[in-house]
Amino acid sequence: MSKVPHLVQYQGSKRILAPKITAYFPTRFNRLIEPFCGTGALTIYSATKSLCKKYILNDINTQIVDMIDECINNPEKLYEEYKSIWEKQFLEGVDKIDYYYKMRDKFNEAESIPALTLFILARVAKGAIRYNSSGKMNQICDKRRNGTKPETIKNNAFDISHLLKGKTTLYSMDYREILKMAQKGDLIYMDPPYQGVAHGLSSRYLYSLPFDEFVKSLEYLNARGIDYIVSYDGKTGDKTFGKDLPEYLGCKHILIEAGRSSQATLNGKKAYTLESLYISEKLWKRDA
Repeated sequence: MSKVPHLVQYQGSKRILAPKITAYFPTRFNRLIEPFCGTGALTIYSATKSLCKKYILNDINTQIVDMIDECINNPEKLYEEYKSIWEKQFLEGVDKIDYYYKMRDKFNEAESIPALTLFILARVAKGAIRYNSSGKMNQICDKRRNGTKPETIKNNAFDISHLLKGKTTLYSMDYREILKMAQKGDLIYMDPPYQGVAHGLSSRYLYSLPFDEFVKSLEYLNARGIDYIVSYDGKTGDKTFGKDLPEYLGCKHILIEAGRSSQATLNGKKAYTLESLYISEKLWKRDA
């Protein structure tokens, strides 16, 4: 499979950066573990390139995990239910914007419904599910688009299922519990909540991640000899986001170009975003 499928646009996804990030992956490893998987872009890319044979996906957002689970294990059902939800916005007398907000209310009130989560992601502005201080999703809809067409969803969902079914275990729990599952020979890729954007009334994340707690988790992995790669901070132009990870961890710090900043472009400026990649000490020394 030459084309890399993706289920839906998702802000913060590393889909575009996946080739640059996986260039630092070891030649051989047993399992790829994503404790902060989002929509699993790195795992999908890795499976497309046959970088390993087993995957563990985890995210604290159960709705996202349930959606990925349905995509992998029951893509036909996900497609059919998504199609039903998507088509109802075009019924006579239905206002598409008002329909989105009714679906958003259902998303906030109902138990996890994978096809509904997919519809919300397909219709939400900037592909970003944002939450208020009460944990309710409050992001507006994208008024310029109607969301991904069902046939596109079908094709991508079936491709993802073909890549990952029978090879992937999914969880929705604290990332530290996932780290305990890791064994020597595994590779952990972590893309935790960006520093500085996990708080406030319009947070991109359900929960924040304390810096010191995360550093202790990396110390734990170092002590156990587990390989890991972390996307954590970065900068756009002269603006820096977050603190660097401590040097004593022994990680190799690399800046990778993530393209032009869309916000800077809107402000009439030309600035490029650089994202940090931290490679664990034993991994980079072994491949040096």
